[in-house]
Amino acid sequence: MKDVVEFEALVKGEVKGFFDGVGDLVITRAPGRIDVMGGIADYSGSVVFEGNISEACMVAIQRRNDPLIRLWSYGIESDGLQPKFELSISALQSANGWLSYEDAHNLLTGDAAASWVAYPIGTLFVLLKEGVLSSIPHGFNIFIRSDVPMGAGVSSSAAIEVSTMMAFNILLNLRLDGLTLARLCQMAENHVVGAPCGIMDQVTSALCEEGKLLALKCQPHELLGLHEIPKGCMVVGVDSNVKHAVGGRRYRRTRVGAFMGFKIIKQISGNDYGGYLCNVSTKEYVQRYRKLLPSKMRGEEFLRKYGETDDVATKVDPNEVYSVRGCTEHPIYENERVQSFIALLDEANRTGDERLLVRAGKLMYASHWSYSKRAGLGCEETDLLVSLARSYGTAHGIYGAKITGGGSGGTVAMLIRDDAIQTVMHIAEEYERVTGLKPRLFIGTSMGAFQFGYRRVQV
Repeated sequence: MKDVVEFEALVKGEVKGFFDGVGDLVITRAPGRIDVMGGIADYSGSVVFEGNISEACMVAIQRRNDPLIRLWSYGIESDGLQPKFELSISALQSANGWLSYEDAHNLLTGDAAASWVAYPIGTLFVLLKEGVLSSIPHGFNIFIRSDVPMGAGVSSSAAIEVSTMMAFNILLNLRLDGLTLARLCQMAENHVVGAPCGIMDQVTSALCEEGKLLALKCQPHELLGLHEIPKGCMVVGVDSNVKHAVGGRRYRRTRVGAFMGFKIIKQISGNDYGGYLCNVSTKEYVQRYRKLLPSKMRGEEFLRKYGETDDVATKVDPNEVYSVRGCTEHPIYENERVQSFIALLDEANRTGDERLLVRAGKLMYASHWSYSKRAGLGCEETDLLVSLARSYGTAHGIYGAKITGGGSGGTVAMLIRDDAIQTVMHIAEEYERVTGLKPRLFIGTSMGAFQFGYRRVQV
């Protein structure tokens, strides 16, 4: 792999002096992901369908003979961030033991220019806080290089978390399996970084394989299997160049709205549905609950009537107005769409019938509409990309398109024929002409962290 060869050359050459510790380097790699179907329904227990992109984060880690953690994120200064950072392991402790998650969050995110360190150091802190590691007798040199763009909706955060956690996993011989590693990475993002993400990004980056799509039932993380992308087609991403953030207000508001609706449903029914909103069927939702959910509700009124939600990653803001009904029904309908989509792709792979891909594409368009209109996570630019894709249509090899991940910008995933790359380039050119924003294309897949494994390098 070209990026691996270049990274090894970098650590043996230009940045060799950074590695002043003890022993060989362990090199790990974790890719960004593209959300084909499912997206934000993950935190409601939906099935999601995800793939890896070619772009990845690579980490080289080395032991030190002192308690210092030294980090260098190569090239991150181009995003206006501080590339180097040092911290003693003792800073993660108090007189009573390891810091609370809140204190660790405040410590690592206090300086905006260096707040990126909450991702890699957060993975180490979770290992310590959760007792996977009882102690650390030494520090680390951690060198990071990522070509997964930030804010593009392809999970640059999961790529850095998974690659760093994988580096600790190998260096410290922790023997973590992929799902456990992904869960710990999600905890780092939820509790140390402070972003209320679901688990699909971390599982996909860790366990998806080149040329395949991963089906995951997020209850909490049941791997349903890997699926071959049907012959003659592919999934590509078009980055709108509108920055997306899982920690942003709109994503948080949508997530809280879904948990508000779920709490109302549980109170009405006396059924907890196994703890997941997506265990409510679409038929049951329409017949029993839809008319009883408020279209809009202020947080203050909800807290007075129902108390806090059961979500461990968010809180209801008393002053916020939530679209309870739309945010609740999006994941319920999306869960059904995802399962239909997977069945259509599997059948298309078996039979070669293109009509099945056309039907799958229609589900992607329906998903995008629901993102924008029900969940409130669309934006003009991603709507434009989807509209352009639809206008070219199957006659030009474009089956379907939808916004990815947390929405509100970021990347649009497209299911296309193999010979339709030129059409996608025309869509990108037309988009740039209308908006003045230059899109980036994500073409191709790559190995997940566990498929890649690791490399050892002497310096």
